[in-house]
Amino acid sequence: MRKNAVLELANDVLVPGWQQERQKLDRIDNWLRWTPEKVRVPTSADQEEKYLRDLAETPWLSLVVTTVAQQLVAELVRSAKSLNVDPVWEPWVRNRMPSRQRAIHRAALGYGYAYTTVMPGDTGSVIRGYSPRDMYAVYADPVEDEYPMYYLRVRGDHRYVVDEETVHVLGLEDGRLQYIEERSHGVGVAPAIRYSNQIDLEGRTPGEVEPFIPAAQRINKTTFDRLLVQHHSSWKVRTATGLEDPKSDEENERRKLLLRQNDILTGGEGVNFGTLDETSPEGLIKAEEADIETLAAVSQTPAHALTGKMINLSADAITEARAMLDLKAGERKVGFGDSHCQTLRLASHIEGRENDANDFSLVIDWADLESRSMSQAADALGKMASMLGIPPEKLWDRIPGITPDVAKGWLDYKRENPSAEAQLANSLMVQSNGTDG
Repeated sequence: MRKNAVLELANDVLVPGWQQERQKLDRIDNWLRWTPEKVRVPTSADQEEKYLRDLAETPWLSLVVTTVAQQLVAELVRSAKSLNVDPVWEPWVRNRMPSRQRAIHRAALGYGYAYTTVMPGDTGSVIRGYSPRDMYAVYADPVEDEYPMYYLRVRGDHRYVVDEETVHVLGLEDGRLQYIEERSHGVGVAPAIRYSNQIDLEGRTPGEVEPFIPAAQRINKTTFDRLLVQHHSSWKVRTATGLEDPKSDEENERRKLLLRQNDILTGGEGVNFGTLDETSPEGLIKAEEADIETLAAVSQTPAHALTGKMINLSADAITEARAMLDLKAGERKVGFGDSHCQTLRLASHIEGRENDANDFSLVIDWADLESRSMSQAADALGKMASMLGIPPEKLWDRIPGITPDVAKGWLDYKRENPSAEAQLANSLMVQSNGTDG
């Protein structure tokens, strides 16, 4: 692509599209972090009311995202075509993706989508994750296409326009884009992989924040109302009628002080004392709980994850309470897993392993993070081995807390240190083969 064509594409398509998308994503980012839209208060509100409004803000939608993100840890890749997947998985480990994957998952869940890029590097492919606030990709078909036609990446005052063969570096000078240089990457595609929280047949990718902003706004408003009641009307008010009008402001203040401090109030003829009851916050507390339960229902988040309440629940009740979250996390594992495999195939292509690059049977193994006791897991796995005839070695990496690397180490040790029974069986087999031969 020529320099003038790159500048025209950036000025007319990529930068305006990124700026428009960034406005929407910035609002989502505020709710995803801890600066949501303020509860509206009258223009006459004093500093105390504004302080209570800020105090009412709670990062509910960040918790919704975190609850799902913590279920997503890619542990290993498997292939139906190849027994040795170590070369496929090696770029993942080399690029520290076991830890960096979490940021990609959170961005995709929160904003609705995120990206990885895979570029040639000095020691192999280089995998990096990017927020959609810093990257804008254009697809010929946003639903069907694996790779974009081109994309814009923003970093400081630089703009990087990347197509199938080249990285075009642009810079800002007096508010205008200037062409700086070009760098060939030679991958053959615009090397960006999209991670979608959900994607429909029209290419829309809603996240776990934007659809639930109204529900979070209701919770913050109800909390603000409760704080107002707590601050202004949560105690009884003493009243006195029939008192003589004070002769001065000082006398008025002295009487108020007596009404606040004296346990016994006295007065002359015609003076009546009484109290005004405090305003009960019970209704607002129940309304807040109802709002939280609504958010839990529409976001498929267990209510106890938002409220912290978990009283006298049986194991079956806990499982039922987690069922919707498990279904939601399972759906995300399918989508994110496919994107992870696409990332690894592109890394294989860059490193010249074309058989691995064309292995579409790759699937991601996800860590089992379900809360259960070791005895429960051992009982279930033991039954699978004894009743279904599954070799125990194939179940080792299914033990909670045991990673595939640890299970592989166990298997290698067993092969190098066979038991006495295995050695005897091997000796008898060798003898039998020698006799028959």
